[in-house]
Amino acid sequence: MKKISILIPCYNEIENVELMAMAVTNVIQEALSQYDYEIVFIDNCSTDGTRDKLEEICAKDKKIKAILNVTNFGQFNSPFYGMCQTTGDCTITLCCDFQDPVEMIPTLVEEWEKGHKVVSCIKIASKESGLIYFLRTCYYKLIKGMSSVRMIEHFTGFGLYDKTFISVLKELDDPVPFLRGIVAEYGSGFNMIEVEYTQAKRRAGKTHNNFYSLYDAAMLSITSYTKVGLRLATFLGFICSAISLIIAFIYLILKLTNWYGFQAGYAPLIIGVFVIGSIQLFFIGLLGEYILNINTRVIHRPLVVEEKRLNFDEK
Repeated sequence: MKKISILIPCYNEIENVELMAMAVTNVIQEALSQYDYEIVFIDNCSTDGTRDKLEEICAKDKKIKAILNVTNFGQFNSPFYGMCQTTGDCTITLCCDFQDPVEMIPTLVEEWEKGHKVVSCIKIASKESGLIYFLRTCYYKLIKGMSSVRMIEHFTGFGLYDKTFISVLKELDDPVPFLRGIVAEYGSGFNMIEVEYTQAKRRAGKTHNNFYSLYDAAMLSITSYTKVGLRLATFLGFICSAISLIIAFIYLILKLTNWYGFQAGYAPLIIGVFVIGSIQLFFIGLLGEYILNINTRVIHRPLVVEEKRLNFDEK
């Protein structure tokens, strides 16, 4: 009997975890009864009682497992680590806030049985803020244009992954894994197919995405999968240097040919200092992001440190 693993990352989702466990269990038992299954929650050090609720749920149903992290390891490390701990023939990842439709699980399994070892779910619409969706679209277009890898637009990680692809993830040994980029880079070799869906609103609780988390995601994708930032800094620096040198020669000639009559004033000096200074500061910051990425990889801390596992000794 084939086994399906459902991975559900969570952080402060006390209002959703129990309902999510029930919803996934019902879908599998009703539509996929011919499969064995496990539901794996990985909690990123919740502080609202989610961990206690997970212990209650796991005590009632041995098919439900949980990994409790000792601290918050971020929005990328925790789900990636959880995927590597699943034991099924395929793994399906879902958000705990019901924005990823649970009812799509049978569709994903059907595509998997057709031979698609990676099934990526693509948002074609969202019931979230229109402005946020527009900004996400702009971000995906930007990354897609800058990256040497064919990035997948509006792909958040929701989808199905065969155990052969999970084995690849385990071998990567990446301390800062960016699943969206990894799937885009290697997915075509696993007969990947894209399935469209409409993202629902969060069922309960507050979103944990803020400007910093979105910025972190953007910078990780840019520094991991693009060279454009550094190349742009090189080219723009060369162009600005050339322009500055030309202007300097022009001013020198004008001054030498009209020593007493030519008065440039402070305007060119002030404009030059502020324009060139702002360009330098911008690219110093961008260079810092690349260095931060390198530093994280060199330190190579573990993806996740576990505090406790629940029901992993159950067969």
